[in-house]
Amino acid sequence: MTERSTGRSTEHFHVAVVGGGQAGLAVSYHLRQRGLDHVVLDASEHAGDPWRMRWDSLRLFTPARLDHLDGMNFPGPSSQVPTKDEFADYLAAYEQRFELPVRHGTRVHRLFAGDDGFVLDTSISGISADAVVVAMSSLQAPHMPAMAGDLDPSIRSMHSVTYRNPAQLQEGAVLVVGVGNTGAEIGIEVAQTHETWLAGAESGQLPFRVDGFFGRHVGTRIVAALFLHVLTTDTAIGRKLRPTMTTKADLLLRERPGELRRSGVRRVPRIDAVRDGLPVAADGTVLEVANVIWCTGFRAGLTEWVDIPVLDERGLPRHRRGVVADQPGLYFVGQNFLFAKASEQIPGVSRDARYVVGQLEQWLAQNDRVPSLPDGARQQS
Repeated sequence: MTERSTGRSTEHFHVAVVGGGQAGLAVSYHLRQRGLDHVVLDASEHAGDPWRMRWDSLRLFTPARLDHLDGMNFPGPSSQVPTKDEFADYLAAYEQRFELPVRHGTRVHRLFAGDDGFVLDTSISGISADAVVVAMSSLQAPHMPAMAGDLDPSIRSMHSVTYRNPAQLQEGAVLVVGVGNTGAEIGIEVAQTHETWLAGAESGQLPFRVDGFFGRHVGTRIVAALFLHVLTTDTAIGRKLRPTMTTKADLLLRERPGELRRSGVRRVPRIDAVRDGLPVAADGTVLEVANVIWCTGFRAGLTEWVDIPVLDERGLPRHRRGVVADQPGLYFVGQNFLFAKASEQIPGVSRDARYVVGQLEQWLAQNDRVPSLPDGARQQS
């Protein structure tokens, strides 16, 4: 139906899902299975675009058997490690197969609580909903330290989110800042064509390569089981480790310090300052480089558009397994360690989506928003 609010046409849905990546599509699939009227609002022009726009050589860390959402397996050999474009194509095919109601090119500028439900101010129109699921990762906005602005203007400086391949770089040395998985992989790649420095210290590494024979066939199964079933908010060890795991960089999964060394990557401590336009490491090393790639992660972007007092001092939602007690009808999926270490990863997002949609359906029925549906009336894939 359509409502009129301050002269602007406002569509109404039982549920609005914000975000059309793997988390949003997983939520939409389960909403459709339960026959719940909903819309998915996605800022990207096409399904999978955020994956396509990452650096060209990026591959997933898990084999295809783990890289799927409920209802549709990833095509091809189960032990294959997909490229980022192959996974983007999978998301597009998933959206099309289940005819999910995604509105691409629709950015949400503001979410707030209305008189009876929620209101979303979007780039296209106003939308109201009885319930809202924010389906996106914890950290959305690229983070660059303030000192990046002090670099000499002749230095080509970019965040990893805009890096595609070494052809973007100008002649001269490259500094890669940050030794997470992104920094390690980009560092090894650019070292093939440029003198390369890598700043920072890694948080550790898995005892095996995820895309080696053992990793693809055995190791990733063990890690997936650990991340899905052991490191959860339901277990004592999961609750103990969660604060560290949500603030510390992940272990190196594919590259190793030895491989960085053999690739010719030179190491320095963290970058502490910029002096006379040049980056300076903590040990005093002044790096005369022509390019800097900041692999410094992302910050929470929810505070820029979620106008409801449900975010903590870090800008992250207060919730229990994706359910926001302080604001009934509001839910989150795709957040880091929402329920388990796997929650922000492809193997874990469908489980969280199933749980949240089940909670959402109960809440709608209890509040007379929609009729309670018997199991036999739900759609099947």
